[in-house]
Amino acid sequence: MAGKEISVITLNPHNNFDQALKDIAGFERIWVIYFFHLSKNWKPLVTPPRHTKNKIGVFATRAPYRPNQIGLSCVKLEKVDKLKIFISESDILNGSPVIDIKPYLPYSDSFPDASTGWVKTDMKNIFEIKFAKKAEERAEGLLKDKNINLKNYARVQLEFNPIDITRKRITIIKTNSTNVKANSNLFALAYRDWRIIYSVDNDKKIVRVKDLVPIDELNLFISK
Repeated sequence: MAGKEISVITLNPHNNFDQALKDIAGFERIWVIYFFHLSKNWKPLVTPPRHTKNKIGVFATRAPYRPNQIGLSCVKLEKVDKLKIFISESDILNGSPVIDIKPYLPYSDSFPDASTGWVKTDMKNIFEIKFAKKAEERAEGLLKDKNINLKNYARVQLEFNPIDITRKRITIIKTNSTNVKANSNLFALAYRDWRIIYSVDNDKKIVRVKDLVPIDELNLFISK
């Protein structure tokens, strides 16, 4: 399930979009079609963050590296206020341009018994993502100041296989910190110039995000 943070889609004024939103409030979920605006190239093969370590054809995934950078997400509709649409359970990056909105219709959109191919549907292996206070505060600041939603990014990348260091974004880091148990590992998940520092409790299926660190401060964090 996607994150429960509230996001807002703001429609442009002077386009009669207020009329276009008439009666949408009666739907619990909507489809949002949008641009993967940060994806500048496409890849025929990708490694999804969940379910597999293998390269998968991009058309068999929902990865952003597509020939046409179009995304599709089924989100929960919280409320509508004039030209603002409040949603939750969204995996859409902040700032993504929205192309279209459609209602979710269970009788035509849901096929619960359909085969899911290479995608594993066993939710027993999902990890809960918990943020330390410091990491939470830094994530909120990044979202407010730079439109970077590292909380959502961490959730998508780490809910499954959070210790899989064969993925290029995840590395083990060594630290001299007295706050880290001698036999435990810390991991770093890369996002541009930031590193998400976390530990993993396999028994309880919990990922604990300890801090969000700019890459040029990573050595300082390790030496603490």
